[in-house]
Amino acid sequence: MDSGKVVLGVLAGVAAGAILGILFAPEKGSVTRKKICEKGGDYSDAVKDKFNEFIDTVSEKYNKARENVADFVEPDKTKVKES
Repeated sequence: MDSGKVVLGVLAGVAAGAILGILFAPEKGSVTRKKICEKGGDYSDAVKDKFNEFIDTVSEKYNKARENVADFVEPDKTKVKES
C-alpha cells in the first residue's frame, strides 16, 4: 500500500475522531463551532502539506522516468542516424 494513502487515511481518521469528540462535548454551541473551525483549519493545512509532498514525489518520479527513457532511446537515435 502506498505510504501517501496511509498518511491521508490516518489524517482523515484523526480529523473525524476530533470532530466527533468536539460534537459530543458538553459545551455551548458557539464554543463547539469555534473549535470545529480551528481544528478544520489545522487539518486542512496538514492535508495541503501532504498533497504538496505527494505532488513533489510524483514529479520527481516522472522526471527520473523521463531521464531513463531518454538514456535508453538516445543510443538508438544515434544508430538510426548512422544507417
